[in-house]
Amino acid sequence: MENSTQRRLERVSGYLLSPIEVNNGLSQVLIKSGQRKNEEEEGDPVVIGGMVLDIHATPSLPLNPGTTTPGKVHYVLGGVARNIAECMSKLGTKPYMISALGNDMAGIMNHQGIKTPAICNIFDTEGELAAAVASVEAVDRIPSETYCVYVNSIQEKFLTSSWIQQSKQNIFSAPVMMVDANLSLPALEASCQLAAESNTPVWFEPVSVAKSRRIVSVVKYVAFASPNEDELIAMANALSHESMFRQIERDTNRRGSVESLFQFLKPAILVLLEKGIKIVAVTLGADGVFLCSRGPNLLRFSLDRTKKYGFSGQLYDNVASSCPSSRFSGALQIERSSHLFSVHFPALPASVVRLTGAGDCLVGGTLASLCSGLDIMQSIAVGMAAAKFAVEGELNVPSEFSLATITDDARSIYSAAKILFHQSML
Repeated sequence: MENSTQRRLERVSGYLLSPIEVNNGLSQVLIKSGQRKNEEEEGDPVVIGGMVLDIHATPSLPLNPGTTTPGKVHYVLGGVARNIAECMSKLGTKPYMISALGNDMAGIMNHQGIKTPAICNIFDTEGELAAAVASVEAVDRIPSETYCVYVNSIQEKFLTSSWIQQSKQNIFSAPVMMVDANLSLPALEASCQLAAESNTPVWFEPVSVAKSRRIVSVVKYVAFASPNEDELIAMANALSHESMFRQIERDTNRRGSVESLFQFLKPAILVLLEKGIKIVAVTLGADGVFLCSRGPNLLRFSLDRTKKYGFSGQLYDNVASSCPSSRFSGALQIERSSHLFSVHFPALPASVVRLTGAGDCLVGGTLASLCSGLDIMQSIAVGMAAAKFAVEGELNVPSEFSLATITDDARSIYSAAKILFHQSML
């Protein structure tokens, strides 16, 4: 009986593992004991956060509370950080990722005492999320101090502050580090403190309304943040220690123009900028993205240390030529004294199948583009193109990206971007 059970678990584990080995490319750089194989190479971007088994349940009929509904159930590799790392990898980067797995069916390599994070998503017939239940204790708590680490290949390690210290050379040499709010506060703080020691810019991905409030403990280290509207409001309330900002009206018919939406969100955006975050990318779903900073020069930000090879190099060449920085140069000169500078990037129409991986692919596409040498505005356009690619498929991250499609969509998004200026932070 025991052997039979073990065989079944091995078959399921093999099923869950195979997309990682074949599709997402995360095992291309082998890491052991927190050290890179080739110390002479320039550092890779670091991604730290959630690695989750997503269970997608899609009904074929409208949902009926209190009873079962016919439909389809799929197991999908997920987790905010894992999705971001996979997207970056497929766009030509080699992220160094740290996450956790448990001693259960979904854990490929496992350790006693923790359970692999899992989320059950229930969709409506249109592909919109109707409800979800998340079990992610392995990442955002420290029960009995036992963790595993997934660092470009799966290895059984311990994700604590002391373990993160062992990866400090990777963080020190990284061009950028992304952390998601699934991390426990000690792990989040340890990661950001290491990044600060080496001036490695930190990208904070809020994950959810509840977890977005963890920004309070690390805001002084954060250079970039990518909240959606509700996460933005929650972060602003937490950082101001008040509840002065209210959630936006969810009735899309009453949202008004993009300009009125920005005016509604502007006070919350200002809180994040005043607390020291350099660039805030507010994701708006079908309304696109607001990219905001305390001055126009920051929106020309690009990484000093970049790599251009393979898909990444082609992406840089294509986007740099089709999305020229000179498009905004005149406006940047005129509004040099602006305290709040914002650019609206509109979303392109899409044939939506799933929305769950869109935000992660937006961040992954943006980070991959920054790592290739593009500036932040060009990179946001690529991230939005990657997000459009994601919503049109069944998986959280597409099995592959088309360079031509990404380039064309990024060009369309970049060309339609509109600059919004506000002369005062008051």
